[in-house]
Amino acid sequence: MRKHIFLFFCLLFPLLNANAQLSKPKLVVGIVIDQMRYDFLYRYYHDYSDRGFKRLMQDGFTCHNNNYHYATTYTGPGHAAIYTGSIPAINGIVGNEWYELSGKMMYVAEDTTVVGVGTTAKAGQMSPRNMLTSTITDQLRLSNNFQSKVIGVAMKDRGAILPAGHTANAAYWYEWETGKWITSSFYTQKLPTWAETFNNSGRAKQLLNTTWQTLKPIETYKASETDNQPYERPLSGETNPVFPHKINSFNTLAYTPFGNTLTKEFALEAFRKENLGKGNFTDFLCVSFSSPDVGGHAFGPFSIETQDMYLRLDLEIADMLETFDKELGKGNYLVFLTADHGVADIPAFSKKHKIPAGNNPKGYHLQLANDALKKKFGEGNLIKYMENEQFYLNHELLKQKNITVKQIYDEIRYTFLPQKEVYTVVNLWDKEIDNTLPNYYASLVKNIYHPKRSGDILIILKPNWLDGFEKGGTSHGTPYAYDTHVPLLWFGWGISKGETYRKTQIADIAITLASLLHILEPNGCIGSPIIEILEKK
Repeated sequence: MRKHIFLFFCLLFPLLNANAQLSKPKLVVGIVIDQMRYDFLYRYYHDYSDRGFKRLMQDGFTCHNNNYHYATTYTGPGHAAIYTGSIPAINGIVGNEWYELSGKMMYVAEDTTVVGVGTTAKAGQMSPRNMLTSTITDQLRLSNNFQSKVIGVAMKDRGAILPAGHTANAAYWYEWETGKWITSSFYTQKLPTWAETFNNSGRAKQLLNTTWQTLKPIETYKASETDNQPYERPLSGETNPVFPHKINSFNTLAYTPFGNTLTKEFALEAFRKENLGKGNFTDFLCVSFSSPDVGGHAFGPFSIETQDMYLRLDLEIADMLETFDKELGKGNYLVFLTADHGVADIPAFSKKHKIPAGNNPKGYHLQLANDALKKKFGEGNLIKYMENEQFYLNHELLKQKNITVKQIYDEIRYTFLPQKEVYTVVNLWDKEIDNTLPNYYASLVKNIYHPKRSGDILIILKPNWLDGFEKGGTSHGTPYAYDTHVPLLWFGWGISKGETYRKTQIADIAITLASLLHILEPNGCIGSPIIEILEKK
């Protein structure tokens, strides 16, 4: 008998011990910074406080060589990839917009079956329904029969909606015309009282009356060019892109660091009023800061405006961390920080420093292709649309004229390769990618191709060449390092101090979170856990 009792406890203790090890954080906070290149962590390092980015780096875990694993580095695909651990080819988020087989242009978060809440405008007709896979936030909710709370907040609708996932309690985004935070009937029929109170507080209008001065003396911004470069774009109502900047509308507010301030304040209000991290199950707060992208397009990565944007954002992040310290306790919450894409240097800046670069007038490539195809095949619109540097062909007309995609591709390739800005032309329809690209870039292009949402022919420009932006500013959306290499920082619960220079990819974030939380990864996940984080020192 004693022997049996002894054996029973020998078997029981490991089980009790295993259950004891399944502790979980009170809250997971996902911070996505729209348009943050990896080098921003270190180019501005000495000007950051010790409370924001530096705290995450010094007390947490840094993945130095973290990259996007697909070619079209835009906002919608970035947020989807982070939270699904997938690729556009699987999760269906192939761009911010794409052309549907039905013949309709589709915006990434568009959903005409819902109505706006807190607004009567079309800006409220949004949901995650276009995303075809689950997210890590969905998996967290599923893991405990929907007892975890999940909330997404961002100025851009896609930055709030896609991270929060299909099963979220709520997602809130900014109405650019009114300065209010809104949602849709996908989530609720009425804004919660706390959100209405925030909207009615006049906080957005108060920030609207703020003049954007540099946080520190302007002469100390040594990591940037001097102010008033001819290839930067001024804000609305300005003649020159110089400090101080006056904010003349709720739309313009989003171009400034005060858009980040408003986002942080609303996110923390959601945290407090929804009692996130205060229940029996792990909650998830998804926060995306959109203003670095909106302003970054206008001013570029070597502007004083961008440097000041990040110095001020550093303080917003510090405020968030300190709020969680106070409300939840240090070590009780888990944070990861990354970006949805990077950004190219302004072509004129690169050329000034003898680096190959340039840009063409917007619409030039579509016109060039149409002219070539009409000359070769006669009248008719053989291209329906161009988006994400992809031509969507008119397959009905091709069939009528007995023209193959290969014939169209051959003519476009023949026409485009002599163009000084073009690197190559890829036939997505016939999947001749491996014959056109080096292996590394071929894999990035394969990962964007969704047969029902992608175009037929892809134009890849040379590094630092842009389509459009003749009047200044810059963009992203390429497979090159300035767009794909982004920060990845881990901090708080379950995270030991450390760093890795091993190559990681964005798809690894979701499955690493799943491993930390002991839940199933998203259903389209292709990533691998970041072992260095999971192996306790």
